[in-house]
Amino acid sequence: QVQLVESGGGSVQTGGSLRLSCAASGATYSRDCMAWFRQASGKEREGVAVIHTRGGSTFYADSVKGRFTISLDNAKGTVYLQMNILQPEDTAMYYCAASRVCPYGVSRYRTEQYNYWGQGTQVTVSS
Repeated sequence: QVQLVESGGGSVQTGGSLRLSCAASGATYSRDCMAWFRQASGKEREGVAVIHTRGGSTFYADSVKGRFTISLDNAKGTVYLQMNILQPEDTAMYYCAASRVCPYGVSRYRTEQYNYWGQGTQVTVSS
C-alpha cells in the first residue's frame, strides 16, 4: 500500500506562485510513477505533470508547460509541484497520484492509470 498526503495549497493572485508537496509512504516498488492531477469545479480530473521515480524523466500537459515544475526528493519520499505565473484557470483541487508502472504517451495523464491517490489540496487563483 502507498499513502499520499498533499499540502501547500492556498490562495494567490494572478501571476503568483505556490509549491505543492506530496509526502509518500509505503511500498516504494508500488510507485514507479508519481503525478499531479487537478480537478476544477464541474470538470473532469486532468493530469498536469508526471515524474518517473527511477529515472527522473518529467512530462507536462501543454496547459502548464513552462510554468509548472515537478520534482522528487527520494530521500524524503516527497514529490513537489512548483507552480509559477498562476492564472485563474489554474484554480482547482490538486491531487497527487502514484502508479506501480509508468504509463506512456497520453496515458500518463489518465486517472485510470494510477493506483493510489491523495486527498487533494485546494489552489485558488484570483484575478
